[in-house]
Amino acid sequence: MKALLKLAACLSVVLLVAGCATPKRAAQDYTAFKQSKPRSILVLPPLNESPDVAASYGMLSQMTFPLAEAGYYVLPVALVNETFKQNGLSLPAEMHDASPAKLKDIFGADAALYVTVTKYGTSYVVLDSITTVAAKARLVDLRTGDVLWTGSASAASNEQSNNASNGLLGMLITAAIKQIANNVTDATFPIAGLASVRMLSAGGPNGLLYGPHSPKYGTD
Repeated sequence: MKALLKLAACLSVVLLVAGCATPKRAAQDYTAFKQSKPRSILVLPPLNESPDVAASYGMLSQMTFPLAEAGYYVLPVALVNETFKQNGLSLPAEMHDASPAKLKDIFGADAALYVTVTKYGTSYVVLDSITTVAAKARLVDLRTGDVLWTGSASAASNEQSNNASNGLLGMLITAAIKQIANNVTDATFPIAGLASVRMLSAGGPNGLLYGPHSPKYGTD
């Protein structure tokens, strides 16, 4: 009996330690980023791994704001898209396959942002209708081809929801209303904006460094 109690006590300690130990995210290496000092960024239309065909350009429309807020000059996305087409590249995959040297020659930007959308859209579950956007990105120096930074983020419409007090019927009605509203309006658009801000804002843990047009440039 004593042996069993000792074993149970040991297992409790092990479980407690395991529960408290959370894996730490590897720190971002900013050495190449600080040496490169990019001033202008070319944002490529994202690759789309989601089933929603609108994901690429829906995400693209939201990414210039946080980059500009971070202090970088961002090439106008409409002009970039038209320039790609004039050079025979109409699909995001083709644009991503272009060499850094070619992109530098065409656009003259210091760096390019390559983004892949992994989740985009609204799904209906039994008690809710959830809009989710997730993406990953890497910033590449167009002069050298070096990766300067990588990041990822996600956002969902149910992050702040609390239906616990609504009852089963109330949750079902709320989910149905949300599903109808999501079909009538583009509910993914603001969620894509939130995911973009989380991924591309400067100053946060493992985030982008502040650009030269930010008053905080050089402080990180």
